[in-house]
Amino acid sequence: MISLANKTVLITGGSRGIGRAAAILMAKAGADIVFSYYRNEQAAEEVVAEIGKAGHRGISVAGNIAEESHCRELVDTACREFGKLDVLVNNAGIWTYAPIDEMKEDVYRETIDINLSGLIYVTRYAVQQMKKQGQGRIINLSSTAGQRGEAFHSHYAATKGAIISLTKSWATELGPSIQVNCVAPGWVDTDMSSGPLADPEQYKQIVSLIPLRRVATAEEIAGPILFLASDLSNFITGEILNVNGGAVLVG
Repeated sequence: MISLANKTVLITGGSRGIGRAAAILMAKAGADIVFSYYRNEQAAEEVVAEIGKAGHRGISVAGNIAEESHCRELVDTACREFGKLDVLVNNAGIWTYAPIDEMKEDVYRETIDINLSGLIYVTRYAVQQMKKQGQGRIINLSSTAGQRGEAFHSHYAATKGAIISLTKSWATELGPSIQVNCVAPGWVDTDMSSGPLADPEQYKQIVSLIPLRRVATAEEIAGPILFLASDLSNFITGEILNVNGGAVLVG
């Protein structure tokens, strides 16, 4: 029922975790995929192969999402190879530990540059293309941390809160032709959160605060991303879709 036939999708951070799951699922729904990755070429090649198995083209582009030139290259690649850009999924991000009284400037700057500046850069170029087409969809990845904050990760939480505000701002700015929505996951079983989740005591504490008593799989976040990219969400914009097992209940 959900179809992305003849759609071109650009995903930042598509070689692992949520980005990988979204790339494969959206290819299975009919889309051609362009995705960025930073260093792991083998992982990127595996995603391209999985997209190919779904009968569609996958193109990986290596680079640092914090660099504006790379963000432009991503959009240019999608337009050059497929002639258009229908959906942008702003997924790339990092999560690092930093108590505020010990936070080093390079740690803070890295998080801001990757999680926020890169998202703004790639969205700028994607919107320029979407305006030419007269249509497009943008799906941002935030987090429960952007809604309630997160001790010892305040720099991360700040970027994710900003993404929520950007989603609402862009939805009103870019409508009616471009829809902008956001998916806000809680704990997800990916490389980024493997440290705490691998510790039995920490895992027990984490799931005790989740009504569904488990963490999400990457595929369970990819599903809502696919929904927001599809025609089933035609009358939704500026929305924050919480996918957290009930851990954070907000209106």
